[in-house]
Formats: sequence, C-alpha cells, structure tokens
Amino acid sequence: MKKLIGMAAALLLSTSVLAGGMKKDIVDTAVEAGSFNTLVAAVQAAGLVETLKGEGPFTVFAPTDEAFAALPEGTVDNLLKPENKDQLVAILTYHVVSGKVMSGDLAGTTTVAASVQGGELNINATDGVMVNDANVVSADIETSNGVIHVVDKVLLPPQS
Repeated sequence: MKKLIGMAAALLLSTSVLAGGMKKDIVDTAVEAGSFNTLVAAVQAAGLVETLKGEGPFTVFAPTDEAFAALPEGTVDNLLKPENKDQLVAILTYHVVSGKVMSGDLAGTTTVAASVQGGELNINATDGVMVNDANVVSADIETSNGVIHVVDKVLLPPQS
C-alpha cells in the first residue's frame, strides 16, 4: 500500500509542469501533489514559503500527510501555534539541504549531509534510501529550484 501511495505521489508530482514546459518550484509542486497539505500548512505557518520559492537549488525531504499524522496526537496543532514558530522552523529546515542532490548522486553510499537547520542528516543509500530513520518512498521529483524526495516520517532534529 505504501509503495502504491508513493508511486501515485510520484506520478502526480512528475506531471507538475506548466504549459510551455516550465517546471514549478518546490512549493507549487508540493501544493499540486495533494499529499503534502500538512507540510504546506507548516511551511506557511513558519514563514518559509518565499524561501522555498527562491532560487535555490534546494533538496527537500518532504514528509507526506501520513508521516505528519503518525506523530503523537496534538503535535502538529501545537507546532502550528505562533508561539512555537521557532521550533517549527527548526524542524522544517532540518528537512532541507542546500544544493540539488539526486538519488543517483548517492546510490550505494552512506553519507552525512548538513541540513539548512544546521543539524546533520544520516543518508544511507546502500539498500534503498534512508534519511535518518525515514525511508525515501519516492525520489528525484525535479522542480525549477531543486528536487523533492518523499519520506515516510517527519525528521526531528537532535535535541541540543
């Protein structure tokens, strides 16, 4: 079932092209996909829309609505409160790496990538692709300002 959902998301995202062949940016691609409503709402609440519509390039490990729903009850509602904006920004920017990193760039390797938030992401691409403890369920969704890799869990930065 998860593979089917991942393939459906990939199909939806792979069609995110404007008339004339122009790719959409990361935010517009996520909005159009329909499976990132929570992520989009969080990006809006955190004030990161313009950043993720910016030039980039960015690599985004995008959790699905199902990934957010798997968090403990009330977590998302709590994070979306204005008084928790800094924490929300930290979590969201932990999902972003500067530059455009395609799955083929990582195939067969393990590496550590610096997130925009400042923490490190452990990437293991020796058998599928994992980022920390999340599986990449759909990779290489190209946008005009980077790439989206769909993950099945929300990545939480280490507590400092």
